[in-house]
Amino acid sequence: MLHTSAQDITVLQSSFLEQLTTLLRLVRALRTRSGSSSFTLSFVTDVWSTGCVFAEMVIGRPLFAGESAVDQLVEIIKVLGTPTREEILAMNQAYTDFKFPVIEPKSWNKVLGGRAPASALDLLSRMLQYVPTERITALQACAHPYFDELRDPSVELPSSFDKQLLFNFTDVELSSQPDLAEALVPAHARSAMHAEELEKLGLGPSPAAAAAAAGSA
Repeated sequence: MLHTSAQDITVLQSSFLEQLTTLLRLVRALRTRSGSSSFTLSFVTDVWSTGCVFAEMVIGRPLFAGESAVDQLVEIIKVLGTPTREEILAMNQAYTDFKFPVIEPKSWNKVLGGRAPASALDLLSRMLQYVPTERITALQACAHPYFDELRDPSVELPSSFDKQLLFNFTDVELSSQPDLAEALVPAHARSAMHAEELEKLGLGPSPAAAAAAAGSA
């Protein structure tokens, strides 16, 4: 699926990036409405689910297929390997029965049948971690190098797709992790942002805006 054409790759990337930003905004809205951080566990669980969907988009079938929770756990262990005692306790502190067979993890390249680039394998490995708090966040995932191609101003996407939608993060989203702002909003996409916003995030103006400012000086 990832090797059919360059446009197919970018369509897959843009579709997955949209899923991540939707997840990010949903959880942020829930946190804001509740006035608490009680959705943290749900958030990292959804990152896991999004990682599963990502893998399924590549291989064309469920990643951890199973008819019951036990079946799915077996399938997860077949891929990620046997969780350590520490990982089990991080997932469920009430669980004390650690009788799992010792299984080595598979490489993600093998799991995905060699269909994905190294950057995709790295992103997936960061999303599908046993310990919830060790999973990459949705915002960090959006800034991952796997999506760098979409941040290239010359990238070709279907004519009906508005590229600017890939970078329309809110001020709250960007200010939550300012160190990611430069990766999330490439220079060519900053023309839609106010100077005050750019300064707040420590970002420079778009090349066009910089050239216009220099010309008027």
